[in-house]
Amino acid sequence: MLRIYDTRTRRTEEIAPARALRMYTCGPTVYRHAHVGDLRSYLLSDLIRRVLERRRVRLVVCRNITDVGHLAGDTDSGKDVGEGVGGGVGEDKVLARARAEGRPVTEVTRHYEESFESDTAALNLRPPEHAPRTSETIEPMVELIAKLIEQGHAYAVPDGSVFFDAASFPTYGEISGNRLDALRPGHRHGDVDPRKRFHADWALWRPGDGELTWDAPWGRGFPSRHIECSAMSLRFLGERVDLHTGGIDLRFPHHEDERAQSDSAAGHEVVKHWVHGEHLLFDGREMAESTGNVVLLSDVAEAGLDPLAVRLAFMEQRYRHQVSLDWDALRAADRTLRRWRGRVAEWSESPSAPMARDHVERAEAAFDDDLDTPTALRILRELERDESVPPGSKFESFLHLDHVLALDLSTGIGRTPMLPPGAAELLDQRARARDSHDWPAADRLRDSLAEIGVLVSDTPDGQVWVLGGH
Repeated sequence: MLRIYDTRTRRTEEIAPARALRMYTCGPTVYRHAHVGDLRSYLLSDLIRRVLERRRVRLVVCRNITDVGHLAGDTDSGKDVGEGVGGGVGEDKVLARARAEGRPVTEVTRHYEESFESDTAALNLRPPEHAPRTSETIEPMVELIAKLIEQGHAYAVPDGSVFFDAASFPTYGEISGNRLDALRPGHRHGDVDPRKRFHADWALWRPGDGELTWDAPWGRGFPSRHIECSAMSLRFLGERVDLHTGGIDLRFPHHEDERAQSDSAAGHEVVKHWVHGEHLLFDGREMAESTGNVVLLSDVAEAGLDPLAVRLAFMEQRYRHQVSLDWDALRAADRTLRRWRGRVAEWSESPSAPMARDHVERAEAAFDDDLDTPTALRILRELERDESVPPGSKFESFLHLDHVLALDLSTGIGRTPMLPPGAAELLDQRARARDSHDWPAADRLRDSLAEIGVLVSDTPDGQVWVLGGH
């Protein structure tokens, strides 16, 4: 079965559910377009799903949509924001965006939600069974907060706020290592909040009477985004969740707060395994609106690259490793993707043959070994070059492994003109020569391709080819 690194236990553990596996993934806040750095964390849950389904495990997945409660001062890095471990100062990001765009809130959130769904579909990410919106799931949040108050894990204050009593959860910090006795109060926004019993307490409910607020026993207001995920996972997946995934930045405070809330309400450990994906850098820098270093999936498509080249580029590195992409890496992934589709189309014309068992078993073992996609891709490259394996075997093997890779390697069958033998390698070599500005080599390779009937021309988006006579 799949073995994967558990952030809380700090070891690689086997995922072996006795029933249908339940997985929760922290979803997007729909106030802007998701950039490719955001999308990397969602590939993690998709790979887990595909690897387990290959083992005939049925999954039930919940991925929330945050359309209220994510404040401008919320942080997932653990930085001092003056609001305990839960962050949370400033205006709601959705409201701020709606005002900036001059559009109704619902119109804004649906627009960015649809954009997110379009991006995930373009990356072949399987849709979840449950995708609850915060604004439509307020009732279970209010119920959960009331239960925490009744149990003594939370307390209301006169202004209508409700705080979680951090000291009531002694194992806080097992995910991130940030223990309560080591946390210091924040001072960016003044002294410690006098409404709190302890500076590390965080808000579950915040008072308000404007748009995106609801009535509750403590007064009108809105939930924090930490209580959102606890309430949604408990409501849609129950009190036993096998896997919880998210980006590494969510470990603290978001996942620590979520674990404390859920476990306190249930009376036991709710999530069995916590799994986190590392950051994506672009050109060596953090990808964020604040740095101006943002690349959208639409930017990739506008550059003439297949969006699935992004998926392939992600899989060239382990999900737990920080990755720095650039346009050269994306162009290289796009060339590999197109070459493999051409090869699969070529091999489809050959007599059928059994899969290359050794290559397939080694690639599947890599998938099971903490999602070692770089090794699996290396094995595919070996298989592509192995002249001892019949073309029909290569065809069956590539398509079998594509159930996990999800690169649509069969799309060229019956549609793409067949390249002569050796032409795919020459095209790849010429693309690399162009990228390195080795124009003499590019010209020589163009002539070599013309000799075997492949006519190449250059465009602003890269080289294109046709077969002689087409």
